[in-house]
Amino acid sequence: MAVTTFLARWIARHPRKYTYRIVFVPETIGSIVYLSENLEVMKENVIAGFNISCVGDNRAYSYVASRYGNTFADKVALNILSFKHPEFTRYSYLDRGSDERQYCSPGVDLPLVSLCRSKYGEYPEYHTSLDNLELVTSEGLRGAYELLKDCINLIERNATYRISCFGEPQLGKRGLYPTLSTSKTAAIVRDMMNLIAYADGSNDLIDISNMIKVPVWKLYPIVSNLVEASLLLEETN
Repeated sequence: MAVTTFLARWIARHPRKYTYRIVFVPETIGSIVYLSENLEVMKENVIAGFNISCVGDNRAYSYVASRYGNTFADKVALNILSFKHPEFTRYSYLDRGSDERQYCSPGVDLPLVSLCRSKYGEYPEYHTSLDNLELVTSEGLRGAYELLKDCINLIERNATYRISCFGEPQLGKRGLYPTLSTSKTAAIVRDMMNLIAYADGSNDLIDISNMIKVPVWKLYPIVSNLVEASLLLEETN
């Protein structure tokens, strides 16, 4: 609840492309009642959801997939975790145990995953008196908060792009080619050209990040520069 509250405050502070629904309910019965009253509007509008549970310790992150593991929420969470927290533990829907059971159930099928630090039921302190403020730390809570911010930033920044010219563009005349050689110059140009190579209108930014093995947050400024130079066009649905 602490992490989600701070996340809601952060979301409210900035203009957003999407709207956000923050839900506080008791586990199981709460989500069942909430779905019984809001299912249709949620099925029409939700593109990604995150069930936040057990996010207070300072151990590795955990991810519980949606029922088929193929939603946009899965795609976002796996990209951020794979690049930023590669030591995370991946669980399938067969390992479910929190409210993903309700939000991903047949007939509901919302695009939702669960994100944890140590997953419920998988750490020795779970449901004991040892699950206390020696285990739950401000550092652990902040880490979960930053992870969820990264996921939301990616949702906001993700789009499908198409290069606006045929062949490789001339970067120098557009001010996109570094004029000073440094240890990072080659990598910057390589990442830019690789992004361009896969910007064919069929791949979104997450797809490209996964294919060229570059974290999305390193691609954000590249995309901004290419869009400003009219070399990259955002596809509209």
